[in-house]
Amino acid sequence: MDLPVINHEDYFAKIGDDHRFPINKFGELAKFLIKKNIVKKFHKPYPCSEETLKRAHSDKYINDVKNKTLDQSKVKKIGFPLIDSVVQRSLIATGGTVLASKLAIDTGLACNTAGGSHHASFEEGAGYCVFNDVAVAAHYLLNRGLASRILIVDLDVHQGNGNSELFKKNKNVFTFSMHSKSNYPAKKSISDLDVELEDNLEDKNYLKTLKFYLNTLNKENFDFVFYIAGVDVHFNDRLGKLNITDDGIKERDELITQNFYSRDIPLCGVLGGGYNKDFSKLVELHSFLHQSCAKLL
Repeated sequence: MDLPVINHEDYFAKIGDDHRFPINKFGELAKFLIKKNIVKKFHKPYPCSEETLKRAHSDKYINDVKNKTLDQSKVKKIGFPLIDSVVQRSLIATGGTVLASKLAIDTGLACNTAGGSHHASFEEGAGYCVFNDVAVAAHYLLNRGLASRILIVDLDVHQGNGNSELFKKNKNVFTFSMHSKSNYPAKKSISDLDVELEDNLEDKNYLKTLKFYLNTLNKENFDFVFYIAGVDVHFNDRLGKLNITDDGIKERDELITQNFYSRDIPLCGVLGGGYNKDFSKLVELHSFLHQSCAKLL
């Protein structure tokens, strides 16, 4: 069975070559996955509908983004210029995670080649996150009866504060964030389970910590998992403060995907953050998520 992977040319937005966010990674990751024969062809998503978006975001925020009338202070907080290609990218990438979540139910595993915009909350975006695609997709599954108890495993180096805020009163979604204690956001939210890591943590203790908490999570009865596989935990990342190697990230991704696949719990993998100083390395690191899933099918 081939791993369902979602990609769209509109994952690229015209934010400028000198922007801090490596927007070219989405297209280059797609090329890498094809070249390495990890993926034969991609599923193409549609832009996420307003009806689906508004289960996780306010009508006003959605309309202000789509109409490009968002207050400039809120645009600055997001970190992207609010232009047509950014709006389109935000809608299509969110639609990509919704599609990946539906396909994961059929095959056990599916991945987006974008997504993991975990800083976006009900009425605003932040930290290069416009719409919270995982939150939107989680609501989609719950509202259609496709899942009843969802786990979000967030291993981005930054805390998934948007998800913890959006689901803090929702007993059907459990938020788990294992992140750098001293990194963005400065003021952390409260997830169902937060694990704060000290600066410069290396592979051995990182993986040991993850395994411990994974064993704890395995005692719960989840029927769907979203995995935010941020690679900004890498030692050479511009925005990370951890010391995880290539092998550490690969082992981490294999650990997560194997754990849930072996227990017959569908998993939707999304990219999360990555700002490596070496762009080619960044693309390779992001591909570990897709490689780990493809091996299992």
